[in-house]
Amino acid sequence: MSRPHALITPAEMAEVDRRSAAAGTPGTVLMDRAGRAVAEQAAHMLDRMGGSRVLVLCGPGNNGGDGFVAAALLAARGHAVSVAALGPVAALRGDAAAAAASWHGPVLDATEVEPRRHDLVVDALFGAGLSRPLEGAALALVRRVAAAGRPVLAVDLPSGLSGDSGAVLGAALRADETVTFVRLKPGHLLMPGREFCGLVTLVDIGVDPGLLHDTGAALSQNLPGLWWRHLPRPSAAGHKYSRGHLVVVSGPMPTLGASRLSARAGLRAGAGLVTLATPEDGLAAHAAQLTSIMLKPFADAVVLRAILADARLNAVVLGPGLRHHAGTAEVVAAALAPSGQARAAVLDADALTLFAGRPGALAEAIRGASGPVVVTPHDGEFARLFEGCPDVLAAPDKVARARAGARRLGAVMVLKGPDTVVATPDGRASLSGEDAPWLATAGSGDVLAGMIGGLLAQSTLAFEAASAAVWMHAEAARIFGPGLISEDLPDILPQVLRALLGRPDLNPPRTTP
Repeated sequence: MSRPHALITPAEMAEVDRRSAAAGTPGTVLMDRAGRAVAEQAAHMLDRMGGSRVLVLCGPGNNGGDGFVAAALLAARGHAVSVAALGPVAALRGDAAAAAASWHGPVLDATEVEPRRHDLVVDALFGAGLSRPLEGAALALVRRVAAAGRPVLAVDLPSGLSGDSGAVLGAALRADETVTFVRLKPGHLLMPGREFCGLVTLVDIGVDPGLLHDTGAALSQNLPGLWWRHLPRPSAAGHKYSRGHLVVVSGPMPTLGASRLSARAGLRAGAGLVTLATPEDGLAAHAAQLTSIMLKPFADAVVLRAILADARLNAVVLGPGLRHHAGTAEVVAAALAPSGQARAAVLDADALTLFAGRPGALAEAIRGASGPVVVTPHDGEFARLFEGCPDVLAAPDKVARARAGARRLGAVMVLKGPDTVVATPDGRASLSGEDAPWLATAGSGDVLAGMIGGLLAQSTLAFEAASAAVWMHAEAARIFGPGLISEDLPDILPQVLRALLGRPDLNPPRTTP
């Protein structure tokens, strides 16, 4: 079955190519289709810029084969095409050698060409399969092309990027556009790779969807198609109690604003009721700011535990503005304590830094929780939490780190950032590919925690709740745009939800034209 939101690693893509050949579709056919897609995109770029001179840089593997096919097609359309190879053409093997034979013009030495003499550079050097840092002639070439400042169209992935991690391997080309095939690779979405790809066009080159059934199954781009059917939808027979009751635990003065942001976000995300549990010194300040959110004072963990004994309180958020003081550990323990009813929990900010360097203690507390637990660290909080855990921190990429952290804690991990990863202990993961730079503002993480809590209160599954909240959070920021502050985000959520609930489709990737 086709899963357009699924991602595929370079190794999995190589296996799909092998399966395609075994099933009767030669690699040369797929290469021809890929090369045609590259030529089409290059022609569009040239038309827009009013140019015609193209330099196609071909590498020593199948990525170079795509380049040779594209070069021949562009020349047939009347463009002035120069082809340069990194290494002797005679050394090419298999499908790449067959593709090179379709080019009947001269092949220049890529180490000697001058990119500045061309209107467009097509980068068909290495693609997504690069596994080690560039060096020697390849490194010098990539640096020279980068310095030339000419528009670049990358084939599959800009050369110098890891398709698995998005990391720069020595040096990398910054493409204006990238054409990739079958499925996006993690390197298209993970930072810094995403910044190097430019506008990404995903092309179907006719691979049988049945050959993809067990590839990319655990990693998906975070798109509505992944979780849309799990979004809570109020029924005509419903009432506020059937939509769940979220509790947000506030810290003391003067950090009350963080918990208010979470509480409002939880209510906007659809929780039927939201209560803000607050120390006595914050009661008046909260009351002056809130109307539809209820308040309950608590003096210590014993009182908080008594509040949470109410079976109707089925989700809790704690950490935003909680601060570290003598009773913080007991407050966290009270929120996670086993109870007679299932209660989901979101741990953010201070509820996580409390366990810095002690992930085992946090995992033990999570094991005793009566419902699913979602943790939402940013990279700095993650590093502090897992200090002294090389098996987690030394994982090869952000997805692997999030998965390792989720396994260690036994919780759904939301590792935040411009490429937020949501991971489960069993390895399922979603990867955000949406640009929302306006979210880099104080309090946006508090809003996200509240949104997750609001969805959990409505009995949304933890992975789906976290992935949906991450996407809606970014969508709200994109809608608002410049000037965004965190207080704006909850008020944009109704617009986001209205669009989601009114569209029963799978919302294909934004990168697809």
